Amino acid sequence: MMVRRAPMRRRTVLAALLSAPFLARAEETWPVRPVRIVVPFNPGGAIDALVRVVGEALTERLGQQVLVDPKPGANTILGSDIVAKAPPDGYTFLITTNSTHTNNPALYTKLPFDPAKDLAPVSLVSLGSILIAAKSDAPFGDLRSMARWVKVLGRPATYGSWGIGSSGHLYGLMLEKTLGGLYNHVPYRGDVQALQDVANGALDLTWASPVSAKTQIASGRIKAIAAAGAKRSAAMPELSTFAEQLVAGFDLSLFVGCYAPAGTPQMIIDRLQGDITLAVAEPSVADKLIQQGQTPVGSTAVELAAVLKRETPIWADLIHQSGAKVE
Repeated sequence: MMVRRAPMRRRTVLAALLSAPFLARAEETWPVRPVRIVVPFNPGGAIDALVRVVGEALTERLGQQVLVDPKPGANTILGSDIVAKAPPDGYTFLITTNSTHTNNPALYTKLPFDPAKDLAPVSLVSLGSILIAAKSDAPFGDLRSMARWVKVLGRPATYGSWGIGSSGHLYGLMLEKTLGGLYNHVPYRGDVQALQDVANGALDLTWASPVSAKTQIASGRIKAIAAAGAKRSAAMPELSTFAEQLVAGFDLSLFVGCYAPAGTPQMIIDRLQGDITLAVAEPSVADKLIQQGQTPVGSTAVELAAVLKRETPIWADLIHQSGAKVE
């Protein structure tokens, strides 16, 4: 007697229908175990500190431990690649700066993943600012006097950032174009070591976050010259911006966002998005982020996607103009 088998397509559809209730229940009960947030920056740095504050608040909201996992390297590529290739099951996420999406695709000839396709937007977390700093006894205190010093230095002024193609690197290229003089970029794995090298005299200047720089400034080892961004940092309201010192072009957005592996169930993305937005709005959380130089900003996934769409071509054009490219 011949047994008639169901066509493969029919069996696949039937299996999907049978498994759907189980998947739905899994999403509804998410999370049932610890959630990992990968941070593609050094432990102890500005973004790591930010995510630990947010992660603590999310732990309370999700009812499961949120583990912050720093994976620094290659201008956020190493850590971001881990998340891009992680199972889309709602237990691995990425919190990173705009560089992952707005800078790296234009900077690198080849990436191990496609940020636009392999990482799904979840929510904005904050808007940030960075500053440029020098050794405390440097013979200048503002941008104009710094420019004059660089022009008579007799060699390129060295400046640090947290990687090739980072916002600090590109802003450094803009210094040369805007203020004149010669500058030489020195990439670091994070801004903490760069700040130490400025304080020790091994580096002339560096870009850094306010939270990373505050300790060195308070100890009198370095001084801040100006803040990049559209407005003053809430953590250092006394520090004037580039625009206030009549130097234009340094007001591009520096934002931090959360992403999931592509294919993560929408219900999970929506749940995390809502919890992030509520978490950063908590007064205790918001105050800590502000002290770190960040402006708390939750958003929908659609709003984060719109920011990426708007900002990516601006940063890409800046990279192309600068001639920065990594094979």
